[in-house]
Amino acid sequence: MGLFKMLRIPSDTTIREHEPAGRFIPLTQIRTSAELTSFITEMIPLLHLEAEQAKTLGYIVSELVRNVIEHSESSDGAILCAQYYKKSNSIRIGIADTGVGIKTTITRSHRAATDLDAIRLALMPGITGTTQREGGTAQNAGAGLFFIKSIANVNRDFFVVYSGNGFYKLLKKTASRNLRLHADPFADRHTTDGAMPSWRGTVVGVDITLDQTEGFSRLLDAIRETYGSAVRDRRKERYKRPRFS
Repeated sequence: MGLFKMLRIPSDTTIREHEPAGRFIPLTQIRTSAELTSFITEMIPLLHLEAEQAKTLGYIVSELVRNVIEHSESSDGAILCAQYYKKSNSIRIGIADTGVGIKTTITRSHRAATDLDAIRLALMPGITGTTQREGGTAQNAGAGLFFIKSIANVNRDFFVVYSGNGFYKLLKKTASRNLRLHADPFADRHTTDGAMPSWRGTVVGVDITLDQTEGFSRLLDAIRETYGSAVRDRRKERYKRPRFS
């Protein structure tokens, strides 16, 4: 994966490099939208994906990197890698940044007492640190992480978010024909830890099991429906709150 090369750390360990094509994407640094577009264009052929799988993977990588570029305030950009596992027919994606972290960005517009509270809000549809408005804005709708978590949940795949002292891991659920999504990530089968060693920035990991991928258009319809319902419910709840002058 090129860890020592990326960190510019000399190593006495002898490392035999493998040909990445069709197997993995080594650690890559992305700082701009142009670099992101170029990376996705080069990534898809390397992993020999079918059209529907390529669309899903391209969307996930694009959303994760765009979050870093637009919100993390990290001069180092996003560091990511991906690897294909033949036995499970799955692709594992990891992305990290050394930015300000989720809590700093979310609390600019919403209340979050802890890093774990901030992660919970960041995974909810329609919540973004750029505005208090339910549903976000045209540029930042608060949908990216919710979409990715939903894709992993429906496909019964691994998904984890780590920022500051907070850690959220989606657990695999039992197989079901019902395409049911939750707006609140804590309503999904999951585990959390609010006292992790502090990571200054954000780390996201997600697996995509290729032979279990739902029809992407059907999945997006379910995500849009859950997103819209969650935003409407929170707006109604806000209007019900007593106001004092």
